[in-house]
Amino acid sequence: MTMDTTPASTAADALLAEAPRDARPERPERGERGGDRDGGDRRRTGARRRGCEFCIDKIDMPDYKDVTLMRRYVTDRGKLDPRRKAGTCAKHQRKVAGAVKRARHLALLPYTSEHVRLSGVLAGRPAPSGGRR
Repeated sequence: MTMDTTPASTAADALLAEAPRDARPERPERGERGGDRDGGDRRRTGARRRGCEFCIDKIDMPDYKDVTLMRRYVTDRGKLDPRRKAGTCAKHQRKVAGAVKRARHLALLPYTSEHVRLSGVLAGRPAPSGGRR
């Protein structure tokens, strides 16, 4: 199979090939085009990445009875914080999850947030209609 080329594209290619370099449109320098992935002179913003609190303090197992410590790893909605937000390593995140679950079972921590327990309905969601038709 041969490829058909249109006369318009061939003519445009021929003009560009014949044009001298100084007649071509100006291109901005690489630094002006935003090609730098590392940011160049820009300073890094945000907090410095911290290590796992349990590894730094050499704590092997988080204590489920320490409610103030356990609350740091639970959101205001009652969900466990992810590792990237909590700053724990994988090993201690699994142990924190188990300790939080144990504290919930013993009623030291709530399973859900207060307003969900009182109203019974999630905020922003309408109450379910009664039955099927």
